[in-house]
Order: sequence, then structure tokens, then C-alpha cells
Amino acid sequence: MTTVHVFDPAMCCSTGVCGPSVDPQLVRFAADLDWLKSQGTAVERYNLMQQPAAFAGDAEVKATLESKGEDGLPLVKVDGRVMSSGLYPSRDELAAWAGLRPPTPSIFTDAVSELVAMGAAIASNCEPCFKFHYDKARKLGVSKEDMMCAVNVAQGVKDAPARAVSELAHRYLKGEAAEPTAEAESCCGPADESSSEKATRCC
Repeated sequence: MTTVHVFDPAMCCSTGVCGPSVDPQLVRFAADLDWLKSQGTAVERYNLMQQPAAFAGDAEVKATLESKGEDGLPLVKVDGRVMSSGLYPSRDELAAWAGLRPPTPSIFTDAVSELVAMGAAIASNCEPCFKFHYDKARKLGVSKEDMMCAVNVAQGVKDAPARAVSELAHRYLKGEAAEPTAEAESCCGPADESSSEKATRCC
């Protein structure tokens, strides 16, 4: 099994992903390490503030600190070999070092996230939500044409059940559908056989 050792600079916690102002690079790297673990790679991470003995006990890490100071951190070793120093590698680099196939690039960008959120706002009839996510999408450079596509798709999905139940009602009222059976006399969960109100309510 491939083992990755990460020697981080002094941070407030084991990943640095805490506090009111989080470095996006640390968030990305923490997610990349989680991905490595999910692929069967062993990952061990050391924080200079909390685990100084791990730094002192590794000759290469100790030499890096002596020559570069904390500028040499983070330092990443794979199966005992130093692969990078002074920066957080990308997921593609980590995958290559661990002998894994490169991960499928994610298409879920911040812009896509805002389009999804706008669609959800349409589905939930939430005006404040729509205005908020419209503004965020605009600031990310999303075109109004793409926003309109997201709105139209969301509205189509939202309208489909309403159209279906309206068509069902017309079929019943025009005698084009069979009368509902006893099993259809309760719409929300199983009918209560002991209740005298059976078939007189829907919910």
C-alpha cells in the first residue's frame, strides 16, 4: 500500500481548515487527501506546531527546515521519497505519485453551483434566494442566457407534476379513467382500516 506523509507548517489544527478565515488551498488539499484515502492510499499528516517530534525525527524534513525554514513546508513524501516542498500539490500530482489513475475532472464549479441554487429557488418559490444567487452568479460572470436556461429547466421540472395531476383530474371528470379503488382512498401513507373516516380525507 502506498503511504503519503504530509509535513505541514504550524497551523491551528491538523488540517488548517478552521477559524473564521479559511485558506481555500487548504480546503482543496484536505479534500484531495480524503480522495486519496478513498482510493486505498494511507495518508499521515503532521503539524509542526502540534507534532514537532515527527519533523525532528525525519532526516530529510529536518534538513529542509534547517536550510529553508518554514518556507520548505509543506513537504510531501510518498513511500519515503520527497515529492514536493514549499507548496501543496494538486490532486493530479498526488494521484500520479500514488500510482492511481487521474481523477475525472469535476464540472461542479462555483458557477454551476449558483445555477443549481437558482433552479432550487424557482422550485421553492423563494424570491430572496433567487435574488441572492442571481447576484452571486452575475458576479461570477455567468451569462443571463445560461441563467435563463437554468430557470427554464427548473420551471419545467416544477410544472410537470402540476400538468400531470391536472390531466389526471380531467380524465376522471370526463370518464376516461377507471374509478379509484379502495387502495387509492388515502394518498399520504396507508389507509387506516380502523378509522371511520376512511375515504373521506386525503391526508
